[in-house]
Amino acid sequence: MLIVFSVSGGGLVVYSEAKPDNGMNAITSTEAKPHNGMNVISSSETDGKKKRVVVLGTGWAGTSFLKNIKNSSYDIQVISPRNYFAFTPLLPSVTCGTVEPRSIVEPIRNIVRKKNVDVHYWEAECFKIDRDNKKVYCRSNLTTNLDGEEEFVVDYDYLVITVGARANTFNIPGVAENCHFLKEIEDAQRIRRTVIDCFERASLPSLTDEERKKILHFVVIGGGPTGVEFAAELHDYVNEDLVKLYPKAKDFVKITLLEATDHILNMFDKRITVFGEEKFQRDGIDVKTGAMVVKVSDKEISTKEVKNGGNIYSMPYGMAVWSTGIGTRPVIMNFMKQIGQPNRRALATDEWLRVEGCDNIYALGDCATINQRKVVEDICAIFRKADKDNSGTLTVEEFQEVLDDICERYPQVGLYLKEKQMYSLVDLLKDSKGDDVKSVEVNLEEFTLALSQVDSQMKNLPATAQVAAQQGSYLADCFNRMEKCEKNPEGPLRFRGEGRHRFRPFRYKHFGQFAPLGGEQTAAQLPGDFVSIGYSSQWLWYSVYASKLVSWRTRALVISDWGRRFIFGRDSSGI
Repeated sequence: MLIVFSVSGGGLVVYSEAKPDNGMNAITSTEAKPHNGMNVISSSETDGKKKRVVVLGTGWAGTSFLKNIKNSSYDIQVISPRNYFAFTPLLPSVTCGTVEPRSIVEPIRNIVRKKNVDVHYWEAECFKIDRDNKKVYCRSNLTTNLDGEEEFVVDYDYLVITVGARANTFNIPGVAENCHFLKEIEDAQRIRRTVIDCFERASLPSLTDEERKKILHFVVIGGGPTGVEFAAELHDYVNEDLVKLYPKAKDFVKITLLEATDHILNMFDKRITVFGEEKFQRDGIDVKTGAMVVKVSDKEISTKEVKNGGNIYSMPYGMAVWSTGIGTRPVIMNFMKQIGQPNRRALATDEWLRVEGCDNIYALGDCATINQRKVVEDICAIFRKADKDNSGTLTVEEFQEVLDDICERYPQVGLYLKEKQMYSLVDLLKDSKGDDVKSVEVNLEEFTLALSQVDSQMKNLPATAQVAAQQGSYLADCFNRMEKCEKNPEGPLRFRGEGRHRFRPFRYKHFGQFAPLGGEQTAAQLPGDFVSIGYSSQWLWYSVYASKLVSWRTRALVISDWGRRFIFGRDSSGI
């Protein structure tokens, strides 16, 4: 099928569709412009001009990549079942009417429409990745009465996987069927409707007090940032707004927060953890630590006490929100089996975000984890590279020449030196020899001993929006400078090969994290071990989140919602 139609300015747009033998639709698009005849520019690599980059997903990593890509030599194809970007840190605010859903979403087409890069979006979900043939198999999630296949194939030259993760139920019976999750806009809207429905049901005249207590018992499973923020938002929603509309329900409302470990907010400073637990206790939020959920029915939640003999307790509930752990999406699980990475939580990538074993496939965000190479694995190669005179020993001068490359290639080295209060790796050599630094000369065995503890500082990056956004921006910058760095590599030395790496490896820079605790109080943990708790941190939270929204439209809407809440209260319609 060939369709040709005119556009303003006398241009022609040509759309062609071809069906391969397997019955799937293979889609390509070309643009034609009249100039002494028709000059056809293909979006694929077959014309030798543009390489196709397929981006799967429109979350934090994918959207950050799209916002920062500037190299017009690529044809960008975006495939995602969600045609918008959602500012997920504000999802707990959506659940309680503090912020409207439309205020934290931005259409992907709005984000890319003013770019000087060819970007095409397909609202579909990728269900299979074919690495060998460089194809992705997709299925439209749109219902249509038009004739034709709902599945299609897209070829790629580079593939950027940013599909994120799904909620992890840990195969606990009843969780998927009876609990709400909080990862998408639709999840927040369902929770919002359920909260209002619980209050409406509890107001019916035919119920007993015990039934009202059950219906108005809200249980949050997971004491991480999302679970804690939702519990705090729900508490404020109930006590500041809903009790005015449902005065008789006030005495029956109960909020319980279940956490399997010893404390909530384990990833935060201990001062924040203690303050959060004490504040929840004052607010009447029942925090149960050491309580592991083992079963969820439509009426009760069964928990196992981790320490007290493993006793099993059950509690009735009206609504349960599951906010603990992330799981792997099926398409990623199937792809990991294909490339020899089975039984993993996420795709393993190198420090340049390339999927291990796949030179032209990158994975970012929650669906991937960086497999940082260990120093001990390359210790012999590092020694040989530094020992330029092949003497079998390493002098200070020889070591200094590769010092910067070692620290850049292996970030755990810098972390180890910082912990040991050492200024350079030379201090490690000096410590191992016990000599004056100018006379330090070590052989391979002594060099290995000096660096034997460095890898103890290796840590996986957290699955947060902050990490994903920085990864997307980094990868876009690499694509922007691909040709330049091919000719003039700027990365560290290749200790196991010749020359240098094209790019510097990805390095995450932590800018701090927030934990809203309700009552206009927020805990902030900032770089430099700085902790701030209270009302001032809440205003810092407002300003930071407003600045991180992707457009002026969403900033204006969110600030308007905050102002409306202060003046009129939260929306309790449940719509």
